[in-house]
Amino acid sequence: MRATLRWAHSDLRTHRGEALFLVLATVGVVTSLLLAAALFGYATNPWERVFTQSRGAHVSIHTGPSADAAKLAGLAGVESVAGPYPTASTTVASRGARASVELRGTTERPAVGRPLLVSGRWLDRAAPRGVVLESSLARALLAEPGDVLTLPGGAARLTVLGVADSPEPRYRQGEQPGLAWALPSTVPRTGSDRGQVIGLRLTDPGDTDYAVQRAVTVLGAGAVREVATWQQARAAAQGDDRLLGQILGLFGLGALIAAGLAVHGAIGTRIRGHLRDISILKAIGFTPGQVMRVFLLQHLAYALLGAVAAAGLTQALGSRLPGRLGDAVGVWQGLPGHAATLVVVPVGVVLFIGATTGLAAWRAGRVPPVPVPRTAAPAGGRLSGVARRALGLRVPPALVLGWHKAFTRRPRSLGTIARLALPLTLIVVAMSAWTTIDRFHRTPEEMGLAAALSVRADDGLSDAATRTLLAQRPEVAAAYPGVEVAALVPGQTATIALRGLGTRTDPYPYTLAEGRPALGSDEAVAGQGLLDLLDVRVGDWVRMTVSGRPQILHIVGRSIEPDNAGRVISTSLDTLRENDAELRPTLYQVRLRDGADPHRVAAELSAAAGRGQLDVHTVTNPADGLSPLRSVVIGLLGVLALIGLVDLLTGIGGALRESERDLLAFKAIGLSPRQISAITVTATGCTVGAAVAVALALGLPLSHWLIDAQGRSSGIGAGIAQAPSLVVLTAFGVTVLLGAVALAALPATRASRRRLADTMSAVA
Repeated sequence: MRATLRWAHSDLRTHRGEALFLVLATVGVVTSLLLAAALFGYATNPWERVFTQSRGAHVSIHTGPSADAAKLAGLAGVESVAGPYPTASTTVASRGARASVELRGTTERPAVGRPLLVSGRWLDRAAPRGVVLESSLARALLAEPGDVLTLPGGAARLTVLGVADSPEPRYRQGEQPGLAWALPSTVPRTGSDRGQVIGLRLTDPGDTDYAVQRAVTVLGAGAVREVATWQQARAAAQGDDRLLGQILGLFGLGALIAAGLAVHGAIGTRIRGHLRDISILKAIGFTPGQVMRVFLLQHLAYALLGAVAAAGLTQALGSRLPGRLGDAVGVWQGLPGHAATLVVVPVGVVLFIGATTGLAAWRAGRVPPVPVPRTAAPAGGRLSGVARRALGLRVPPALVLGWHKAFTRRPRSLGTIARLALPLTLIVVAMSAWTTIDRFHRTPEEMGLAAALSVRADDGLSDAATRTLLAQRPEVAAAYPGVEVAALVPGQTATIALRGLGTRTDPYPYTLAEGRPALGSDEAVAGQGLLDLLDVRVGDWVRMTVSGRPQILHIVGRSIEPDNAGRVISTSLDTLRENDAELRPTLYQVRLRDGADPHRVAAELSAAAGRGQLDVHTVTNPADGLSPLRSVVIGLLGVLALIGLVDLLTGIGGALRESERDLLAFKAIGLSPRQISAITVTATGCTVGAAVAVALALGLPLSHWLIDAQGRSSGIGAGIAQAPSLVVLTAFGVTVLLGAVALAALPATRASRRRLADTMSAVA
């Protein structure tokens, strides 16, 4: 054991840099996997906790005010109900922030979907104008208990009594109204936005679709306005956090495999360079198992050190990370499975690195105790015909011999190229993800976000007056009138968003990934989420029910649809008016001129209208929720670059050791030290150039497939992937190539200037 430790200590002193790189790479891999686990827990567990503690409803059904929703309590499979409660849609303002809300009238806290108070108190008859806000709505309004909310017109006011968590869909600006509980006397009893809602808790959550179908049949399709299920609420709560977790997990696993291959290659190279030392160890009594343990324990110690450091840093400093990453780690640390994950992930990484180390160390155990003399023939073989012709054309010998050295040892060269190509491929994928996010911000009109503002007019403001207000702003390029209603899908198991935007003479500029624009009567374009929900494709006809009236549309195109998980079908306002002649616009999608500031224009429009007649919101960009991904990508690029550096240094060191005997031949034929060092530099450049070519050839289609697959699963749809520009890819390839050449130049120069006696001793 003492001899084993002395050998390991001597090897560590010789390869300090490599050991440091391996420890840092392990830290990066374990940290990324732990952050991925934290994001997954943050995305799923808080909603599940609230849903369980509040006994959340599996189905929420919004109906008209005259529907007899109470009879749904008698349906088979319904365990209990909440409501029905009267509702009304309105807009509230607080501290300069505005939000659309659903006022829900109740006197007691519901038994199903029971709001969990976070601060303040519940409704009190002594405060008839009091409300309790759902927590996401309270954050959007910057409101807390004691604040006053202003209703449209400024005459009526509501006082915030409390803030509560709810398992129902959270507030999303311009997409999902927030929830506010109030006494029934506070909910308006007149107006077109009145209705009621009932929540159903089922004995078997797997029967959700069937329960919705039966409820719609009992109430009648004309009475149902909207249906929301617990699966939709959970998906909305997970949101971008689950995507971030998937990205971190994917790159973490890729980096783990790359790190394992790097360790395997490093040990294999060192074994080839220490065959004589290993033979001496076995000759003095070391068994094959002891030789294996020297390498195995040494690299397990590196991996264990990096894993423990990563776990400690994540536990101590993870909650201090900026943005949602820090919030995710803070929540994750309070979850029941946190301690197990903090142990399992580092142990799994150490075991994986140990397995790859063991495969390479096994070769060391097979080294015979008596060194086998090297063959006199060069391992690279004779010069090929192409190489000889190149020499005949007076191509510099260093270039020809360097190319020959890089590619003639095929199994070993291919292994080196593969190890270098893996981290480079992941870097190309990360660059593509970064470019796609930038595309959402740089050219949102190409990603289904042609409009920058969404405007809703008060009931007292006519269509003509609204258009006049919008047209007065010089920043407004176009305003498209429209409506958005909930429609029951065939089978009556869910509701989708049916939009009518623009007219046939002035159509809304949808971003199409397939098909053509909807220009004719009864033509529409649909999002990927709707196509998947209905199991249809472009060219099919679909039938839906809107307020009891059937609406049949011909899907002629697939649009990039970032809203409502892609469960949107869009047509022109003229098409919807053919089914309802009295339909009037309720919203306006406003496209701004280049350079206009959406937030400033929104504030000026609201001020110009006065008395809350216009509810103006900036259109939410889905890439805003992925802003933490930028820092994540930078960190992943650093880890992958570190792993690639380990592979590169291993390859350079192995090439120099294997070329020691060739130095005698090169000097014998008259090559200068500069030419000899140029051979190694050229061989390194050729190997790295091949790895870059492989990375680009694999990384670009792989990133395109991964991003589009994520787009399809999220409902946005395929067609959003954007590869880095040719300039960026060229700069990437040139930087990697020049960096590799620079790293190889110094050791190659030192090796070429070794004394002849040292070279002969090494060869011997």
